[in-house]
Amino acid sequence: MTPRRYGTGDASYRAAGERDGIHRLVERFYEYMDTLPEARAIRAMHGPELARVREKLAVFLCAWLGGPNDYRARFGAISIPGFHARFAIDEAARDAWLLCMARAVGDQAWADDFKQYFLQAISVPAERCRVASVHRSLA
Repeated sequence: MTPRRYGTGDASYRAAGERDGIHRLVERFYEYMDTLPEARAIRAMHGPELARVREKLAVFLCAWLGGPNDYRARFGAISIPGFHARFAIDEAARDAWLLCMARAVGDQAWADDFKQYFLQAISVPAERCRVASVHRSLA
C-alpha cells in the first residue's frame, strides 16, 4: 500500500472529510472550549457568540488543509499570528487550545495516521500565535 501524502494537494482536506468533516471538527473543538476547565481562559478571549468564529476557523482549515480557499473572499486577508498577537497567549493558553483540538480530533472518524499528522501540523500555527503574542507584549 502506498503511504498517504498528507500535506500534498488536497490529500489532507479529503482525509479530514472535506467541508463537512472540517465543520464537525470545529463544532467539537468549540464544545470542548466551552466545557473544559483548562480552556476557560482561552474561551474568555472570544465573545459570547461563536457562530462567526466557528465559520472563520472552518473556512481557514479548509484552505489550510488543501481544500477551497475562500477565506480572503469571505473575510478579507489575515495573518493568523498577527491577528492573535493582541491576546495574551502564553504556553498554558496555547496548550489549552491544543488540548481542545486534540480532543476534537480524537472524536473524528479519521485515520489514526492523519490524526497524528493533523495534530503535529496544527501545533505550528498555535505556537506562532503564542510567539506573536509574546513579541507584541515585549514591544
